[in-house]
Amino acid sequence: MTATDHSCAAPHATNHPLDAMPMFRRVRPSPWRNVLYTLIWNSMVAFFMAAGNKLFSSNTHGYFHYFLPILIVSNMVGLLIHASLLAGEWLLNGWPGRARGWPRVLYYLSLVAACVVGGVAVTSALLRGEPLLTYLSRTSALMSIMPFAAFVAVFMLIVLVTGERRVATETLAARQREEIASAARLLAEARLTALQAQIEPHFLYNTLANVVSLIDTQPAQARRMLERFIDYLRASLDASRAEQASVGAELELAAAYLDVLAVRMGARLSYSVDAGEDVRGLPIAPMLLQPVVENALKHGLEPKVEGGHIALRALRQGGQLCIEVSDNGAGLDNAPPRPGGGVGLSNLRARLRSLYDGAAQVQLVENPGGGITVRLLLPLEPR
Repeated sequence: MTATDHSCAAPHATNHPLDAMPMFRRVRPSPWRNVLYTLIWNSMVAFFMAAGNKLFSSNTHGYFHYFLPILIVSNMVGLLIHASLLAGEWLLNGWPGRARGWPRVLYYLSLVAACVVGGVAVTSALLRGEPLLTYLSRTSALMSIMPFAAFVAVFMLIVLVTGERRVATETLAARQREEIASAARLLAEARLTALQAQIEPHFLYNTLANVVSLIDTQPAQARRMLERFIDYLRASLDASRAEQASVGAELELAAAYLDVLAVRMGARLSYSVDAGEDVRGLPIAPMLLQPVVENALKHGLEPKVEGGHIALRALRQGGQLCIEVSDNGAGLDNAPPRPGGGVGLSNLRARLRSLYDGAAQVQLVENPGGGITVRLLLPLEPR
């Protein structure tokens, strides 16, 4: 026996009696699933009713003497209720699901009771081998069904109301989780924007000051620095407006940034980019590499008088995208403490937790020859 299958706002939330058990909610709802669940539910009801009859009966019959006829009756009644509830929703254009109060209660009580009377009467007549009208003509037969019909109707109403409250609770909890996740993403993006707002003016002023100082003495260098700075600003603006970037776009942004600094630092800075075409088109959150590259410069290369090299590498590694930013700079032990040290990577870790729900990693590895490798391990399928 089953209650109707009402859908709520939460995906896959249903109101079948078996959905009260978590193991049954793992199967995606569908009409055929609900019919199968109704048969399982009917069999469970028959199992317990037969056990009760066997326990309290004075007869010496075996368990299956009670179980088989009760199983037939239970399935007849349960499938009739299932079909009637679906037909009622269709014929009344969804009114039963929208109705509230006593009209809704009376509708379900009367419909389920009628199904129980009809199902028991039809099955009993068939099992007795007599015409249905003959069975119904006996007042005593109908009167014996009425208490059972009333009990089943009340029981199914309780199941229905309990199920609807469970679905409503699950829907509310799902919406709250979604709102919390959305708020966390917005917070992470707001922190990123605030960080960019602090960094970009400083970088802007230094770059323009370098361009002015080079115009008279090294105009070609000034021109190159200005061109790459324009490329950097364009790429940075596009990244700040986009919800998703590509690995190739992030590498181009990092290369433009390093080109601008290479003009200022001269031979103290060199870099390389290693990424295949199969990797460059993969999606990635924007502005993930920028703080890592900045850290490599500030804490790795700038403290060294002779500067160094930064290597950017992107590749597939199993089911993950691996992006490495490696430098041969001062390393963890030799780098002097600087204001804000470690904040960039902490913000990056927090942002990755928000974006990828804990499926991304940031690894910090000390290179044998000196310097640091920061490795980002991101899921290939964005969450």
